[in-house]
Amino acid sequence: MKTTQFALPHVVIVGAGFGGLRAARRLARLPVRVTLIDRNNYHLFQPLLYQVATAGVSAADIAYPVRAVLRRQKNARFLLAEVRQVDLLNRRLLTSAGEVSYDYLILAVGGQTHYFGQDGLAAHTFGLKTLADADSIRDHVLTLFERASRESDPNRRRALLTFAVAGGGPSGVEMAGALSELIRLALPRDFPGFDVSEARVLLLEAADYLLPAMPPDLRQAALRVLQRKGVEVRLGARVQSYDGQRIELASGEIIPSRTLIWAAGIRAVELVQNLPVEHAAAGRVRVDPTLQLPGFPEVFVIGDAAYLEDEQGNPLPMVAPVAMQQADAVVENLRRRLDGQSLLAFQYRDPGMLATIGRNQAVARLGRFHLRGFIAWAMWVAVHILQLIGFRNRLVVMINWAWDYFLYERALRLIQTPPQPGRLPQQEAGRLGNG
Repeated sequence: MKTTQFALPHVVIVGAGFGGLRAARRLARLPVRVTLIDRNNYHLFQPLLYQVATAGVSAADIAYPVRAVLRRQKNARFLLAEVRQVDLLNRRLLTSAGEVSYDYLILAVGGQTHYFGQDGLAAHTFGLKTLADADSIRDHVLTLFERASRESDPNRRRALLTFAVAGGGPSGVEMAGALSELIRLALPRDFPGFDVSEARVLLLEAADYLLPAMPPDLRQAALRVLQRKGVEVRLGARVQSYDGQRIELASGEIIPSRTLIWAAGIRAVELVQNLPVEHAAAGRVRVDPTLQLPGFPEVFVIGDAAYLEDEQGNPLPMVAPVAMQQADAVVENLRRRLDGQSLLAFQYRDPGMLATIGRNQAVARLGRFHLRGFIAWAMWVAVHILQLIGFRNRLVVMINWAWDYFLYERALRLIQTPPQPGRLPQQEAGRLGNG
C-alpha cells in the first residue's frame, strides 16, 4: 500500500491562503500525493484583518488550523516550513525543513505590502497583511488614546490622535471607516471626561477617486458615507515620506501624526520575484493562459503572484475570487494532464465587488447592478460570514458583530503588547503563502 501511494505523482502547493488551500482540497479525488507548505499553521481570512485591527473580532476568529481542514483528506499532508528557494531545473524546493521534491508545483504564495519604491516607509508604517499587523495596529491605537488622555500639550495630543490611512482601495476604505466608528462610538465611554472628538481619521489617496474597481456612482457614494462618518478624505494626496512623527505629502504639506497605516498597494513576495522568469508589474510572474510557468509546464502559479490579462488587456486583480477560480482551473488542468488531455485556458468570471464602510453602509457592484447602503451591507455581512472556515468562527464573528451592532461596543479592546516609549511600528516582512 505504501509503495502504491508513493508511486503517485507528488503535487506540492506553497501557500495555505485562498488559492492554495482550495487547490489542496480539490485534489482530494485525484490520484496524486499532496503536500501543502506554509510558514504558518493556519489559513488566514485576510479580508477581515481590519476588524481585528479595530477591535471588532479577535485574531483566532479569522484564522483556522490547516491540519484541521485537511485531517480527513487521505492524500494530503501539511508541512510547516518557509520556502526559501525554488529550484526549477531540479524540481525541488529548499525550505527551512529541508528539501522537498515535486512532480508538479502550485505556487500560491500571495503578496506583501507594496511601497512603490518608497521603501523607507516600511520602518515606520503599519501594514495590514498579517495577524501580527492587525494586533499591532489595535495595540497602537488604544495605547495612543491612553497617552493622549493624560497629555497636557495640545499639539502633542493632536498628533497622538491623528490616525492616517494611505490607500483608497477596499482595504483602506474599510479600515478608515471602521477606525472612525471605533473612535466615535466605542471609545468615548472608555474615556469619560476626555474629549475623544479631538481624534482625526484621515484617508489619503494619491488618485482623484476612491475604489478604482468600482463604477463612478459607487465611488461617490463611498466618499459621501466616509465623510458623514467623520473621515477626512484627501484625494490627490500622495505620501512622500513618513518618519513616525510627521507625514509629508507630495504637495509639501506636513501632517503631524504618530500613525500611518499603509493600505496603498500589494506586490508579489520575494520568493516569486527571485524566479528566473519574466516578471510584470508589482513583481508578478507572467504565466501562460493555462496558468503554467513559461518553460516549466509542471509549475503553476495562481493568485497574487500570477500576472494574466483579461480579454480587454487589463491585469486580473489581486483578490481572493481570482485565486480561488485559478485554483479550480489548475486542478482541472492537472486532471487533464494526468489523463493525457489538452489543457484549458483560464477564464475569470467576475463575481462583482463588495466594500463596507461601517455600520449599515456598503457599496456593491454585481454585474450591471449597483447597490449601496443597508442592502449592500447585509450582503457583505452574509458573504463574509459564509466564507469563514469553521462553524465556531462563523458563530463567534456573528455574535461579536451583533454585540457591536446593538450595544455600540467593541468587545476586544485589549492592549496585548504595549509599545515601548519611542518605539516605531515595524513593517511585516511579507509572508510566503497566503494568496
